[in-house]
Amino acid sequence: MVKVNRESEAEAAALDLEHELPPGEGDDRPVTIDKDNPPAVAENLGTELQRLKAERDLLLDRLARAQAEFENARRRASKEQQEFRDYAAVDVIKSLLPITDSFERALRAKSDAAEFRGGIELIYKQLQDALAKLGVRPVPAVGEPFDPHYHEAIEMVETADVADHEVLEELQRGYKFKDRLLRPAMVKVANNPGT
Repeated sequence: MVKVNRESEAEAAALDLEHELPPGEGDDRPVTIDKDNPPAVAENLGTELQRLKAERDLLLDRLARAQAEFENARRRASKEQQEFRDYAAVDVIKSLLPITDSFERALRAKSDAAEFRGGIELIYKQLQDALAKLGVRPVPAVGEPFDPHYHEAIEMVETADVADHEVLEELQRGYKFKDRLLRPAMVKVANNPGT
């Protein structure tokens, strides 16, 4: 009797097995072949070959299923992320709708310029409050030292009245969302050669 290991390198290469069976599966017993009985040897090898092919087919099927499950999970996650992005603005839009309503009422009202200005100032405050609730804050500018991370210098003004590189005027307000800069403030900056 000659013992033949069923997972020889030649068989593995012929069957293109890339993955091992999970622990506890498969038969690790060596196959015993009677070399004096060639038909029995052929029958044993044929049976073993069929068993290995079935095992290979099972593993390939498992692999295909695992790949399909992974692809489905990836698509599902991608779809959920897209839906989140699409509907993330809903809360922002809902908080801005009352402000739009206030603008419409102000434009329909017949009043003098002072009342109109007072109404617009109230709407502006309403908008600022809505943005503050969402985490949007204005970037401090006038009177602050120039900071290139938060300010965009549009003009340098020669002056001896204030310290060098102090922001003199804000031309367009800058905003931060929590700790992230949304837009830098456009500013005029003092140039005081005496300091």
